[in-house]
Amino acid sequence: MSEGSGIPQRNGRTHHPVLIIGGGNAGISLAARLKRYKVKGIAVVDPSEQHLYQPFFSHIAGGTAKAETAVRSQESVMPKGITWHRDSATAIDPTAKTVTLASGTILTYEHLVVCPGIQKNWDGIPGLQAAYDSPFGATNYSLDLAVKAWRLLSDLRSGTAVFTMPDGPITCGGAAQKPMYLACDYWRSQGVLGNIRVILAVPTKTVYGVDVVDEELNRKIAEYGIELRCTTELVRVNADNRRATLRDTTRGAEEEIQYDVLHAAPPQSAPDWIRTTGLADDDGFVAVDKKTLRHLAYPTVWSLGDAAGTPNSKSGAALRQQTNVLAKNLRAVLKGSQPSQKYNGYGACPFTVSRSTVVLAEFDDTRTPKPSVPGWKGLAKEKRLTWLVERYGFIRLYWYAILKGRA
Repeated sequence: MSEGSGIPQRNGRTHHPVLIIGGGNAGISLAARLKRYKVKGIAVVDPSEQHLYQPFFSHIAGGTAKAETAVRSQESVMPKGITWHRDSATAIDPTAKTVTLASGTILTYEHLVVCPGIQKNWDGIPGLQAAYDSPFGATNYSLDLAVKAWRLLSDLRSGTAVFTMPDGPITCGGAAQKPMYLACDYWRSQGVLGNIRVILAVPTKTVYGVDVVDEELNRKIAEYGIELRCTTELVRVNADNRRATLRDTTRGAEEEIQYDVLHAAPPQSAPDWIRTTGLADDDGFVAVDKKTLRHLAYPTVWSLGDAAGTPNSKSGAALRQQTNVLAKNLRAVLKGSQPSQKYNGYGACPFTVSRSTVVLAEFDDTRTPKPSVPGWKGLAKEKRLTWLVERYGFIRLYWYAILKGRA
């Protein structure tokens, strides 16, 4: 048995001192950090054969990165000595402290970390799945559809491109806008931007909801001639006729738009199966203390990332902070102490507003700016330097430090 192997119990079930559901950024980086803290008996449940760097999907959809840069095998990123159950969790009994897998295998645990990510509801809007399946619809919330998005956007020379973001929880909400800015900059360089009508529909009252960031994004929106529709949602799509219906949620008025390209972020939610576990809050996410990330009713259950019921923006930047907090708190509890580390609600979104500049949005769970570099003013302004960090630095940080538990 490896260091992370389970301990068979008398009932034949496999026991793990620390069991992590989810092998994305949250699960792998947490497992690696706990291993660095000398925690024994860690296991990860995840069926994926590939590990994806999802922040790069926007670059792929916008033509500033190739798909292969965002993909590695799951085996290559799994920390050594960690038990990997290549299976899906389907049920949790927090009282019996068991997890049931799709294969029927039942695992037991001392501490459970639930971080399976967010559920993308591809058919959550009438006609949306048909639009994705058609030659004219795409999104950067899937690797394959991100590749398709750049093909559609780069081939467009005239017509109408519609970009939409759904209401409700969504991983990195700003990501829905990023390919639009990259495409506009590309169309401008090709001399065709003036021939393309670009519409952006967001459900929020402003383009993003952080004043200093809104100011920068509105400036770029005016520069590119984008039609911004706030408090507006995509409510249905007629893929056969290439018609998208947008609804102004404040007035209830609907507008049907003929499109040549539809780039729509799908509605998202907590995974359906979490609602049946007794661990969910009213919205279906894991009900944890927003600071310690420990479950409100079951002290041996924890959660972080997109599946956690915390009020922060769901993003990799938030997750990086959460991983550090949860790992230290879990280590303390395993040693018989109380959790003392507190997550401060930090989140961030680097907006790729051109093919060489970024607007870096940093804020807490009240949407108050929260810059991460003390004394460095103006990080939320459009900069070439932040582009270089976001495009070339973050991905190296991810593969070589974050997933190794070092950042």
